[in-house]
Amino acid sequence: MKIVTFSTQSDTADQQPLTPSSPVAASTLSLGIPTPGVLAGDDVVDLSALGYPTVVDIIAGGGKALEEIQSKLSRLPRLPLASVTLLAPIQRPPRIFAIGLNYQKHADESNMPVQKVPTVFMKLSSSVVGPDHPIILPKLSTQPDYEAEFAFVISRPGYQISASDWRQYVFGYTILNDVSARDIQLSTSQWTLGKSFPSFTPLGPAITTADEIADPHALDISLTINGETMQSSNTSDLIFKLPEMIAYISSITPLEAGDIISTGTPEGVGLGRNPKRWLKPNEEVVVTIEKLGQLRNRTIAE
Repeated sequence: MKIVTFSTQSDTADQQPLTPSSPVAASTLSLGIPTPGVLAGDDVVDLSALGYPTVVDIIAGGGKALEEIQSKLSRLPRLPLASVTLLAPIQRPPRIFAIGLNYQKHADESNMPVQKVPTVFMKLSSSVVGPDHPIILPKLSTQPDYEAEFAFVISRPGYQISASDWRQYVFGYTILNDVSARDIQLSTSQWTLGKSFPSFTPLGPAITTADEIADPHALDISLTINGETMQSSNTSDLIFKLPEMIAYISSITPLEAGDIISTGTPEGVGLGRNPKRWLKPNEEVVVTIEKLGQLRNRTIAE
C-alpha cells in the first residue's frame, strides 16, 4: 500500500461524489484537516473512519492496523486524487536521522573521507513539507543545494537492534529531498541548522509499505531540475546499508515508531559540480525513486 496524508477543501470536496457509493456525505469529511489515506490509482481512500488520526497512529498500530485497512479498503469512501492536496505523509516525524556521505562517489565529489561508522546528523521536523509545496530559498544563504534521498520509516520502538532483525523495524519507504544551505552547513562542523530552514525537507508523496519492496538496495534514484538530470544512481551503491544504519543508530539512542532515516544522496549535487550549481528561484525539482514514485517541488525566493 501507499500510505499518504491529504487534505480537502470544501469547495472541491463538496462537488465530488464519493466512490464507491456511500451514505457518508462529503460535508462530514474533515475538510482542510490532515487526514490519513491510501493511494488507489487516481483516487485517495479516506481512512479517517477507522480511527487513526494520523499516519503515525497507523504505524504504531503495526501489522493489525495494516490488515484492518487492507480488509476494509474497498468499502471506505474515496475522493479523486485531483480534488485533494497531498501533504507530507508524516507531518511532524518524531525525528529525522540523515546519513551523510553514504555513496562513495558523492563522498569523492565532496572531498570528504568516508568514516568507519555512518555519519549521522539531524534534520528538524519543522522543515518538513509535502509534494508540490514550494522550496523556499532563504535570504541568508547564497548556496542552496539539492539532494535526492531514499528514506525509510521505523515501524516500532527498538534499542540496540541486531542488524539481522532490521526488517522487523521498517514500516515502509519514501522519498526525501535533503535541501541544504551549503554556506550555512559548512560554516561549522554541525550540519543540522544548515539543513533545517523552513521547507528544506520535502517528503513524500507516500510511504510505500515494506511488503511492496523486495530489496531496498536495488532501486534507481534520480533528480532533475527543469527536466535536466542532475543525479542518477542506484541504492545498490549505498556504503552503509539499512541493517547497518538501524543497528548503529539504535546502539546509541532507542528508535521510535515514525522516525525517518534518510540514507544519503548520490553524486551530482550542486556542491560537487564545476562550476557549482545552486538552486535558483522558479525551478522545478523532481526526485524519482523506482517503485516509490516522484517527489515534485518548485523553488521560490524568500
